[in-house]
Amino acid sequence: MAFRKQLAAALAGLTLSLGVFAAPMEVSGIKVEDPIDLAGARLQLNGAGIRYKAVFKVYVAAMYLGKKASTPEEVYAATGPKRMSITLVREIDSNELGKSFTKAFEENTPKNEMSRLIPGLIKMGQIFAAQKKLMPGESFTIDWLPGTGTVISVKGVPQGEPFKEPEFFTALMRIWYGPSPADFRLKDQLLGKPA
Repeated sequence: MAFRKQLAAALAGLTLSLGVFAAPMEVSGIKVEDPIDLAGARLQLNGAGIRYKAVFKVYVAAMYLGKKASTPEEVYAATGPKRMSITLVREIDSNELGKSFTKAFEENTPKNEMSRLIPGLIKMGQIFAAQKKLMPGESFTIDWLPGTGTVISVKGVPQGEPFKEPEFFTALMRIWYGPSPADFRLKDQLLGKPA
């Protein structure tokens, strides 16, 4: 009997590690995949949650890493590809979204880094301004690809040239993980803490 329990436990662990029965979770009606493949690497969902602005749901965010991270510092230091996925749950003016990201970017970036990152910030603003509106169910991703840089894709289409500076990806992640994040509850959820 003990052998059967051990075998069942071993098989359950193997199944989870291989992702055989991994099913997408749902956050506010949005399917969040786990795991995903990015640039030849299998990434696991670190955490996902909903961004609120006042009482309104704005988007579902999901962070993918090669291995779990429970602090912002671990997220920044993680090696290999990384992805932040954003899926809208309500219609939003892309320019407004870009402005709110820019504000959060500025609030969470140390002053000594800001001057180097301004060109990338302007380029990111242009990417969002070009979209006009994002509708419920539409998404964009922010990927860190070693050797390539930060790639922003809207509705699955990469936008412009990659941002080469590694610190630009980290500065973008501070929008959600920094000392003044977009949403404190979402920060915890992206770190895999219970809601």
